Amino acid sequence: MNQLNTNNVLQISGLEKTYLNGVKALDEVTLELSNGMFGLLGPNGAGKSSFMRSLATLQSIDKGSIIFNGDNIQQNPDSLRKSLGYLPQEFGVYPKVSAYQLLDYLAVLKGVINKKQRHQQIFDLLKLTNLYQHRDKAVAEYSGGMRQRFGIAQALLGQPKVLIIDEPTAGLDPQERNSFHNLLCGIAERMIVILSTHIVEDINNLCPEMAILDAGKISFQGSPNQLIASLKNKVWIKNSTSEELESIKQKYQVLSIRLSSGSYQVRVAAESDPGEGFELMEPDLEDAYFYTLNQYDTNNNKQKGARHA
Repeated sequence: MNQLNTNNVLQISGLEKTYLNGVKALDEVTLELSNGMFGLLGPNGAGKSSFMRSLATLQSIDKGSIIFNGDNIQQNPDSLRKSLGYLPQEFGVYPKVSAYQLLDYLAVLKGVINKKQRHQQIFDLLKLTNLYQHRDKAVAEYSGGMRQRFGIAQALLGQPKVLIIDEPTAGLDPQERNSFHNLLCGIAERMIVILSTHIVEDINNLCPEMAILDAGKISFQGSPNQLIASLKNKVWIKNSTSEELESIKQKYQVLSIRLSSGSYQVRVAAESDPGEGFELMEPDLEDAYFYTLNQYDTNNNKQKGARHA
């Protein structure tokens, strides 16, 4: 996998998308990305998949522009398509086709015509994703973690400059997630990797830069540490009974409610000590994420609800 570490730039400006049913999935989304891992965090239904499909040129946009290395992809979609790897949330495979055979077929579709080069690239990717010893096994028989690693292998065919990954660790066990994280970290330096997820821990572990997308709008962009710092000395914690929960919800801005050892661990945001047995805690990314969502809900007159972790 020899690829020059040239810096790539993806500029997204004022992106809007409304579907025929009237749902506005994207509302003036503006981002600028370069090489490295970028996390797009948001709840289910926030517009993340719509954003990914738009970037992958799988659907048209209503307004805005996407510029990749100086080329407008609305006018010239092939300028991004030929440099794009895409791992959707779910992908189908042929029942009895081995990993090697399927990668060989997909590589031809991606324009890797030279048989010797194609063979070498496939073997390199199988080794990179730790699937070489399983290359003759049908992908349909792979475990969840193996299938996701195969998904990365197929996405890296043709040496892309932009890699789009949609909800990659949903359903994976902790060991499979760790293996997948290590794989992503190893490839992020030489391309733009966009990781879309609703799992806060994935962003915290992998992404030096991130954005929060909620109801089609960007409500934060920056580093995870910047987002966490915004809640310094503002997160308070208390163990509570189920009877106390409703009163706490009425009085305070509840960030999350976590069940721990038979009692409820309630985390709230407050500028000063709320009393009533609360203790000051260091904020984490999950606190800051829920706080940002709650602020967005308040500003847009949406009904707020405590987050259960």
